[in-house]
Amino acid sequence: MFLENKNSRVQQVHFSEIEDKDISIFVKREDELHPFISGNKYRKLKYNLEEAQKLKHHTFLTFGGAYSNHIAAAASAGVEFGFKTIGVIRGDELAFKLDETFVTNATLKFASEHNMQFEFVSRSDYRNKTSKEFINNLKDKFGKFYLVPEGGTNKLAVKGCEEILNKEDEIYDIVCSSIGTGGTISGVINSLKPHQKVVGFPALKGDFLKNEIKKYVLTSKKWSLNTDYHFGGYGKVSEELIYFINKFKKETNIPLDPIYTGKMMYGIVDLIKKDYFPKRSKILAIHTGGLQGIIGMNNVLKNKKLPIIE
Repeated sequence: MFLENKNSRVQQVHFSEIEDKDISIFVKREDELHPFISGNKYRKLKYNLEEAQKLKHHTFLTFGGAYSNHIAAAASAGVEFGFKTIGVIRGDELAFKLDETFVTNATLKFASEHNMQFEFVSRSDYRNKTSKEFINNLKDKFGKFYLVPEGGTNKLAVKGCEEILNKEDEIYDIVCSSIGTGGTISGVINSLKPHQKVVGFPALKGDFLKNEIKKYVLTSKKWSLNTDYHFGGYGKVSEELIYFINKFKKETNIPLDPIYTGKMMYGIVDLIKKDYFPKRSKILAIHTGGLQGIIGMNNVLKNKKLPIIE
């Protein structure tokens, strides 16, 4: 077995902004599963790595943006488990002065140091990354490889994410998860107990993720998405969000990333303030990792002369 089925610890949260509310929040620290294959990426890669070995693949190819948690995790997994890795990266401009790119982009620098080979493509070409022509061109260039989609979401990834919740988590009424491609929350929904429900917090604009999730959800209808906390869309942040992330870490000692978990936790706290959840609810928030992205976001914030994540 490549990645063990670990149970992450649960930490209760005491946060001043909601101390007067009769609601209990707990954070499932999936971010602590592995130093580099963090959070939901650990779960998503687990069975894909096993399948790649089963099919006798030696090369692992996947897709992502310049700051992708998935790209960093896949590169690390490749070194740890003996796979050659190829990252198809959105943005061909990044390749023009690669040494300069590595100076400002800790994610790609990390992946490169972990032997990932890059294929930089234009943003227009990247939109066609799932087409047969695009994939066949990659096969012509790189030969045989095991393909994992952007964000790592496929049926095997969902299977891995079904292992996030365990028997000890049955005491919670509501489970919350951030959403990128929909794989993590799909696995969580599939492993719910009858008395539990899930609230998802998409990091992207739009309502299209419901259909993506329905591809993988087996039977449960006890889930909903709250699309009010994307802060303008994927990768967008505000001073208010950064202030919240810093305050939350100072009070709880739990770091949050600005793309996923920070927005989710902001949403949970705001909904508690608005009495959205029933009194005496026990909420379990899934920390999906992604902390490696903080360095890149801080570089962006510094360039805009905005506060950084501490």
